[in-house]
Amino acid sequence: METQNLTVLNEFILMGITDKPELQAPLFGLFLIIYLISVVANLGMIILTKVDTRLQTPMYFFLRHLAFTDLGYSTTVGPKMLVNFVVDQNTISYYFCAVQLAFFLVFIVSELFILTAMSYDRYVAICNPLLYPIIMSQRVCQVLVAIPYLYSTFVSLIVTIKIFNLSFCGYNVISHFYCDSLPLLSLLCSNTHETEMIILILAGFDLISSLLVVLVSYLLILVAIIKMNSAEGRLKAFSTCGSHLTVATVFYGTLIFMYVQPESSHSFDTDKVASIFYTLVIPMLNPLIYSLRNKDVKYARQRMWKKICNIFS
Repeated sequence: METQNLTVLNEFILMGITDKPELQAPLFGLFLIIYLISVVANLGMIILTKVDTRLQTPMYFFLRHLAFTDLGYSTTVGPKMLVNFVVDQNTISYYFCAVQLAFFLVFIVSELFILTAMSYDRYVAICNPLLYPIIMSQRVCQVLVAIPYLYSTFVSLIVTIKIFNLSFCGYNVISHFYCDSLPLLSLLCSNTHETEMIILILAGFDLISSLLVVLVSYLLILVAIIKMNSAEGRLKAFSTCGSHLTVATVFYGTLIFMYVQPESSHSFDTDKVASIFYTLVIPMLNPLIYSLRNKDVKYARQRMWKKICNIFS
């Protein structure tokens, strides 16, 4: 049966975002612009937080890795989706589909826990400012980033191997614009109960545990801010975590909308809309939010721009 699966099913057909020909060109242009902005903004954030000496703090260390994961999962999905707008048939090979799913899971799960690490960093900065340099040492920051990458790789391998070790039916049309676990499960002929349970447990643990840390961190931050005597101190405390709170709210809000829908209203069409938002729009928004709301990033960008102008002048 396994041999038959590998020889008969060597590619999938992606349904894409829309089957209306008149929308293909406008959507291609729109998503190309969004993806290019995302790439430039996230690469810029990675370079800026790496080379600017004033941004060598834990907060910007985590921000650099947030930009890296944003760039990772948007690039895993974006280029293939754009190609599918201009080809006659949206096909993806069996093995490339597995690779796309694996890398997407690595980056999306990593982002969840990097956002969690960032919330803990903001909690320490506001609630324990005197101990901040000791608690958030370079080694601690590296561990808080390494663990999400290792764990997300583990999750990705489990889910990808479980799905692609099962037998697919002859029907190979994926009701999505990239290889995601839920659309792939609907194409399997084998008993998928065990795989579905593994995905449900892992997704539930990832979402609930990371969200719980974020909520507890911000609850403690709120309590600390309320206890502050100075209005200026409260405003400064809010400003230090405002960008992260905005990014976390948008990201978790989208995931909750996608995965916590009632079964009666759940459909692949709503999944597509939510997926477009968190695979393409959010990676574009995150660096823009930090650029617009964070004075340190704005000043660093201005300093770098002056240096570039001086080089070419």
